[in-house]
Amino acid sequence: MEVEMKIRGLLMDPVTNTPIVILRDSGSETVLPIWVGVYEANAIALEIEKVSTPRPMTHDLIKNVLAGLDARVHKVVVTELKEDTFYAVIWMERDGKIISVDSRPSDALALALRVDCPIFVEEEVLKTSKKASAASETTSEELRKWLEGLNDEDLGRYKM
Repeated sequence: MEVEMKIRGLLMDPVTNTPIVILRDSGSETVLPIWVGVYEANAIALEIEKVSTPRPMTHDLIKNVLAGLDARVHKVVVTELKEDTFYAVIWMERDGKIISVDSRPSDALALALRVDCPIFVEEEVLKTSKKASAASETTSEELRKWLEGLNDEDLGRYKM
């Protein structure tokens, strides 16, 4: 089963100094942090802030290509978590045909922001993520509580 989530914000991991995209279920307190690369975080941040660039960035190009092909993105889904790596699928339609495309979650999220489509996470990913956090040697419970307790001020300029 898929759980609809929203991008709650983008922040830096205080331990690793790596960007984290925070997904949150609007109907509950469920939070899913996804660590992403600096360039991917920048692409997401540009769209959150509605910053226009002089030339199309990669995700803008993808949006433009899909529009040129008359394809519509229906949703993006974070589908798996294997060996600390998240996987995603972009679901789109063209000429009545449904197409799924494998994607990194960071790219799927950046595209979802640009085409304004819903973001989903498989329930099993949320469960697996919690189990992985519980088995981690770091203070995962403290990190989880910290992430769940974030407010708008904590998210800074990248809040949604």
